[in-house]
Amino acid sequence: LRRAVVPWLSWHDGNKVLVSVTDTSQIAEARRLACSCARRLGLSETRTGQVALVVTELATNILKHGGGGEILTSRFDDRDGAGLEVLALDRGRGMADVERCLQDGYSTAGTPGNGLGAVIRQADQVRIWSSPDHGTAIVARFVARASATPGKTQLGAATAPFPGESTNGDGWSFASAVLGHTLLMIDGSGHGIEAARAAQCATELFREHVEDACEHLMQRLHRALAPTRGGAVAIARIDAAARTVRYVGVGNISGTLIDNGSIRHMVSHNGTAGHIAPRIREFTYGFTTDPLVILHSDGVTTRWDLGSYPGLAAQHPSLIAGVLLRDHRRGRDDATVVAMRAVL
Repeated sequence: LRRAVVPWLSWHDGNKVLVSVTDTSQIAEARRLACSCARRLGLSETRTGQVALVVTELATNILKHGGGGEILTSRFDDRDGAGLEVLALDRGRGMADVERCLQDGYSTAGTPGNGLGAVIRQADQVRIWSSPDHGTAIVARFVARASATPGKTQLGAATAPFPGESTNGDGWSFASAVLGHTLLMIDGSGHGIEAARAAQCATELFREHVEDACEHLMQRLHRALAPTRGGAVAIARIDAAARTVRYVGVGNISGTLIDNGSIRHMVSHNGTAGHIAPRIREFTYGFTTDPLVILHSDGVTTRWDLGSYPGLAAQHPSLIAGVLLRDHRRGRDDATVVAMRAVL
């Protein structure tokens, strides 16, 4: 199911940037905002210059080969380290042979063909997913320091606010806790400033009490969100010792576990954390291989199927999150997708 491009021009909140690239004038905007993020993260001017070059190349490719698309820039912190991530998304004709397209001098648009090679030389890590008629997703990472949450977990997130809003009412947080790799997502009720306040309240309390059992942590969140609008909340914890994903959900956050080719939709109870939550219960789901957990807010339709994207399920979580947001956001609410893979 393909969805129309939502006409955002640009949005940023300091640590996250989304720029719609539909003409050449927006390349400069994407570059400016990405460089601003890089400086806030403490990247040197040399490294910031590399970010500028990568964003320019990716945005130019989006226009030439994808017919337009989006650049998302955000912080990352997982097993790769911590730093700045640039994610480029388009719905173009895609690449039939990614390896060949990475070779300097190869071009399908009559250009010198050095763009992707330059991206790989400037960034610390580059991952690409592309498929004919499914478009292209490219993630480039610039590592600033060692991870604050060491472990073997890969994380990827893609987010966009309600069109026209300056704040995003969705929030998420991750911690590598003693009891397991733990992911929180909250969709603050409604959108705008009050929804964002509820999301901030939840993420701050999550970080303070992440060592709690999942049910106890959700109960804390339910009480703490009472003075706010509340929201839909989900907690997913990968318990490597028990080879189990522990999941507690209140409201309409969608949780999916992908393991060894099987797809399971995890169960949330109806309600609104902070207001009405008649049942707070943990469900457990066993796994056999490196589990992939995907959480998303209801700004993203649930009618997606990774099987329709050849090879995407095995790719980096940032590419998975980006493609799902690109193709399945509804366009009438805040929308966030977070993917977490534990490499055991």
